[in-house]
Amino acid sequence: MPDMSMYSEPQFPFMKMHGLGNDFVVVDARSHPLEITPALARGIAHRQFGVGFDQLALIEQGKGDAHLTFFNADGSTSAACGNATRCIARHLMDESGKSELHLTTDRGDLFACDAGNGLTSVNMGHPQLDWRDIPLREETDTLELPIEGGPTATGMGNPHCTFFVEDAGLIPLTDFGPRYEHHPLYPERTNVQVAHLVGPDHIRMRVWERGVGVTLASGSSSCATAVAAARRGLTGRRVQIDLDGGTLWIDWRDDGVWMTGPTMHVFSGTFTAAFLESL
Repeated sequence: MPDMSMYSEPQFPFMKMHGLGNDFVVVDARSHPLEITPALARGIAHRQFGVGFDQLALIEQGKGDAHLTFFNADGSTSAACGNATRCIARHLMDESGKSELHLTTDRGDLFACDAGNGLTSVNMGHPQLDWRDIPLREETDTLELPIEGGPTATGMGNPHCTFFVEDAGLIPLTDFGPRYEHHPLYPERTNVQVAHLVGPDHIRMRVWERGVGVTLASGSSSCATAVAAARRGLTGRRVQIDLDGGTLWIDWRDDGVWMTGPTMHVFSGTFTAAFLESL
């Protein structure tokens, strides 16, 4: 049980944000310290009894402009969340007047910048291509896994399994996703993507997120899919990815995988002490 003395204030502020429909509850713990437990995260994530989110993000003091910590809807943690990072970067740039930021996460140091025209870019770091780093349970070729469909494994601070198919829209993700999220080759479970080529350097992709389910978009999944497509010779290293919620642009450069797209701060609200105590 969390220490309820931390909820002595009658209300506790949060922000609701989304990147292409991939939605987040964001708590600025720099001014309102909050210990997030798995039970607390699950309660806030509930779309009827709580607020609802794909991920919860905590903004804390860090060695750079801020440190970000991420929780999935099932209460588990994730070292990376690309769309949430972009949303928070936009908020912090608006707050500070800066056009470039240095953020830290459990994934490592990430850098963000204003890309103009209302878009925000984040460098999600170098992809993890070795089986140990993704991680996989045993040594295997990460370019084509010994799984039906020959998917590609990629780490982006969290594990990914990308299937290239004839038509991503025809895959029943609610059945397909959990089958591979829990595949024994992935000891920490995995995010699952289905993707097909629309044209040169243009991909259509859909996502089953580990610990969440079907989502309208995923930034780290988009980065992993772009890396997988480039490694397989299907595209170059700069691609457009169309997701259910909109479009991201991914650029795999020498300094890491850059992701660019829109963000939205939907509203700011407050948790009541009664709600927090109920969890």
